Amino acid sequence: MRRAGFEGAPEPVGIDGDGRERLVFIDGEVPIPPYPEWSQSDSALASTAELLRGLHDAAKGFDPRDLMWNDGLADPEGGVIVCHNDVCLENVVFRDGVAVALLDFEFAAPGRPIYDLACLARLCVPIDNDFDQARLGWQPADRPERLRLVADAYGLDRDGRKDLLAIMEAALTRAEEFIWRRVESGDPNFVEMWNRTDGADRYHRRRRWWNDNHHQFATALR
Repeated sequence: MRRAGFEGAPEPVGIDGDGRERLVFIDGEVPIPPYPEWSQSDSALASTAELLRGLHDAAKGFDPRDLMWNDGLADPEGGVIVCHNDVCLENVVFRDGVAVALLDFEFAAPGRPIYDLACLARLCVPIDNDFDQARLGWQPADRPERLRLVADAYGLDRDGRKDLLAIMEAALTRAEEFIWRRVESGDPNFVEMWNRTDGADRYHRRRRWWNDNHHQFATALR
């Protein structure tokens, strides 16, 4: 990425004796729930989509074949561009409300850039019902228009917008399966979150909301 001119990610320094990776610190603000109002602005969202586009463009010169990747959140269809797969607000560094770097590449893996963009939209538009998004501090907003903003900022053409809408279903399913696998394995953090957020009912609510509002998103992306 550095050789390709992309500096929106921490530069690796080395591996400590205990196996922890050391990275160069990137100065800025990283939102955490309840998300501050500035991090929910349209400009913050647009700059995050632009930053992801920069990552994808830089990754085009990298051959990911024959390397090992964490496929926990990876594109189920696979691909040849290394994607982040977990661009939530907690994994973005902002300065003056503008996204300048992505953090936490634990789930990076080869896939389709449009799938990675769908994951960003799922987490940062966000694609979620009013009740559950409010728990994280999200304020009411025109979600279909925010998805259109993601498409505009990333530079999607007409076909790309159709793909984004269609692939959202796969992105939702992949995330739900990932959470359930962690819960089944007994991961205490995910079990606690599962119980605190109403378990499977939470994901059923999101599905119903997405289905009920699908036509509004389709209209916004035309």
